[in-house]
Amino acid sequence: MRSGRYPQNINPGETAMKRLLLASAALMAAGCGHWDYSNAASQIPVKPTISAEPVPQTPTAAAAPVMTAAAPPAATGPAPQTAAASTEPSSRTNYATAANWLCKPGLANNPCEVNLDATIVKADGSTELQKYTGNPNAPIDCFYVYPTVSLDPFTQSDLIPGPEEFNVVKSQLARLGSQCRIFAPMYRQFSLGALRARMSGGGAVPTRGTPADAAADVDDAWNWYLANENKGRGVVILGHSQGSGQITRLIASKVDGKADQAKLVSAIIMGSTVQVPKGADVGGTFKSIPVCKTAGQTGCVISFSSFRDNVPPSETAGFGINRGETEAVCTNPAALGGGKATNPKAYWSTADKEWVKGKKIDTPFVMTPGLTTTECVRVGNHHYLQVHFNANAADARIDDPATDVMAQGKPDPNWGLHLNDANIAMGDLVDVVGKQAAAWKASHP
Repeated sequence: MRSGRYPQNINPGETAMKRLLLASAALMAAGCGHWDYSNAASQIPVKPTISAEPVPQTPTAAAAPVMTAAAPPAATGPAPQTAAASTEPSSRTNYATAANWLCKPGLANNPCEVNLDATIVKADGSTELQKYTGNPNAPIDCFYVYPTVSLDPFTQSDLIPGPEEFNVVKSQLARLGSQCRIFAPMYRQFSLGALRARMSGGGAVPTRGTPADAAADVDDAWNWYLANENKGRGVVILGHSQGSGQITRLIASKVDGKADQAKLVSAIIMGSTVQVPKGADVGGTFKSIPVCKTAGQTGCVISFSSFRDNVPPSETAGFGINRGETEAVCTNPAALGGGKATNPKAYWSTADKEWVKGKKIDTPFVMTPGLTTTECVRVGNHHYLQVHFNANAADARIDDPATDVMAQGKPDPNWGLHLNDANIAMGDLVDVVGKQAAAWKASHP
């Protein structure tokens, strides 16, 4: 059991964050099935048997990758619950209590108000500092649900934030604080320990709560936000992986076609799959929320899953997969209207890599202009964000900044660049949200 908030600048290592997000990938793409590990040290198994999924909007999985990071220690206790175990939450969470929020305006030790400065590393090896400044008076709000990161030793997490939650919002969310006030609730998500137990088919973790707790918390946080903080403001709803599953469900049940749709600036659904009828921009997952096509468009959805150009998704990869008469949405934040983006504004974590020869990078993030090209493409039965790295072995800069999910020593085509979905798009998402905020405010004087 953890207690209290960690200091806001804590960063016990982005390596741990990679481990956590790899497990998040497994949750979204594998349906929490039973898995056989390829070796005792691996955390991501190689043979899934898919079972009931507690998180909605889940892609279908094929072979899963091997992960080299050490797995969290196994626990003992009752078998993890499945979605069928209970459709009712074990209790309700009071979001009038500030401690039940991970990020919220006025919150002490707010992990969304930390140092986000970046070093721009140019192709010639020269560097430039980019300072970050938030905007506490931003004209709109952002409501975010984080992916599977909890290290709690139970089936459902508690509501006490730790470094795992702090690190993921630093990477995926906090930079949007220049455009919106940020609201990110703690919620009783399906935990990493429970995920590992279910994937391995081995030692289970003790049961706490029910799978319905996560959805109830997200709904209750949203309802509290609307009643107490929104006050007619526009709002961006966003998430990644398990969090994307939760916001997809939330939007479909409480926003799409409802009065609160008028407040929707946009939905940003990363590392999960939104479906539309083939050839259409609206319908499918959401009945009346169209796909974003221009930066100033509001009330629309941005969704994507990223893969390398030289490691496209396998035929059965769950991310970006088309289903029947519908296809996966792919909206490139760097080129919403389509086509190739030759200079997307990616923000990479500085941990674990040498970014430029002979220089130490002391900012938490790095930008590498001109190194990355992105484009939404249709290949086989998938529609996804294709990522190319314009490597030049002769220059002083890093050639490949991404972090892959590895299988058998190679990037796994079932997972793509799931770990970097938010990093690849972050700067462009900030720009798009800024333009959407201005457009929404202009139409809601």
